[in-house]
Amino acid sequence: MKLDYRLTLLLTAVAATLVALAFVWIALDTDLAHARAQPAVAIGLGAALGMLVAIVASSAFAARQRSRAAAIADVGRRYALGDLTRPGPDYGDDDLGVAARALDAAVHEQGRRLAELSRDRARMEAILGSMVEGVLVVDDTGRLQLVNDAARRMLRVEREAVGRPYVEAIRHPGIVEHFDRVLSGAAPQAFELSVTRDGARDLVARLAPVVATGGGAVLVLHDITDLKRADQIRRDFVANVSHELRTPLTAIRGYAEALLDDEDDAEARHRFLEIIQRHSARMERLVKDLLRLAQLDAGQELLECAPADVPAMVAGVVDDLAEAVAAKQLAVTMAVEPGTRGVRVDAGKVHDILRNLVENAVNYTQPGGAVQVSASLLAGHLALQVADNGPGIPPEDLGRVFERFYRVDKSRGRPGGTGLGLAIVKHLAGLHGGTVAVQNRPGGGAQFDVRLPPAASEAEPGD
Repeated sequence: MKLDYRLTLLLTAVAATLVALAFVWIALDTDLAHARAQPAVAIGLGAALGMLVAIVASSAFAARQRSRAAAIADVGRRYALGDLTRPGPDYGDDDLGVAARALDAAVHEQGRRLAELSRDRARMEAILGSMVEGVLVVDDTGRLQLVNDAARRMLRVEREAVGRPYVEAIRHPGIVEHFDRVLSGAAPQAFELSVTRDGARDLVARLAPVVATGGGAVLVLHDITDLKRADQIRRDFVANVSHELRTPLTAIRGYAEALLDDEDDAEARHRFLEIIQRHSARMERLVKDLLRLAQLDAGQELLECAPADVPAMVAGVVDDLAEAVAAKQLAVTMAVEPGTRGVRVDAGKVHDILRNLVENAVNYTQPGGAVQVSASLLAGHLALQVADNGPGIPPEDLGRVFERFYRVDKSRGRPGGTGLGLAIVKHLAGLHGGTVAVQNRPGGGAQFDVRLPPAASEAEPGD
């Protein structure tokens, strides 16, 4: 209010000066005596001097106001550039200062809200970036507003696609069709789709309309490839276990009934009992392997590492399978480095790894073939290798041979074993912190390579 008061005083002073000048003029033009004219002239000169002082004072006041306005304008320009630090000088308590403080408070309030929105957006981007589900947001005009990293990987959407129409960025007709339906007002629904870029992936997509101002739609993608594969493995596992158990059970039941029907033929009884014993032993091995896999899955088997005599271990495994080797007239060669003697591993589990690999090679090698078993130290790791010159493994099956009951040739029966040996090998190698790999040999046959890091020596008491 002080600005208005000063302007009022200034206008009053100017008006008073004009009145005084008019009075002097009238006084000089009348027939009054010269004695009365002199005071009027003095009054007029005083009024003129007062007017001059008022003009100078108002000019100084105006200059100060212009300086304050320029300072306020500078602060406004600084605010426009994003620098919201408060100015040092006070705005004053007149009308200009009151208006400036009000605008300053409004700007800082908006700045606070923008900072809060920025923090919320950063949190949202961090959450969306860490999600395994893909998320896409489309506005009511059909333009992509947001695509998280998971969605980019699933649909191969480029980062530059944000802001472009979704029909250009998403090259999957099923997704485009459902976006069209939801944006046109249809009820959303979940659907499954397959993406074949860089390998087949199965996805479940869910679309929902955005009911807030502006409209649009949100798409959430769930990758169910591993779930479907696990479910298929479970189904195959149940089917294979049923098959593996049904075969010996059928044989045992049949020969047991034959024994009951013919109790007088001693030779037949002996042959039937041998068959029953063989099939019961097969069932026992199957159940034993199943229980061991369950223990490995549950982490119930622990390593008991100690210096192991690997050369003697390899020789023992080959001796154990000597009968099967002789039956197929196979040539088994061993190449074991002396330096592998004394390596710290779990001897029992390494024995089982070798036993399963050699038995697998013997089973799948044609009669008269050859099997090579080797052990060495590579970069401090125990390297075990079992190779054969059998039919090899089709390239499309190389990645699945370590699955339980997985059969490379599904048109024929399993040549021997329980079908769980390679799965056990993979688990036992992983228990050691090692790896197992398989490849086809250039000359024919398959080659399995196991790498096991030796366990560290136990610390002496008191260390």
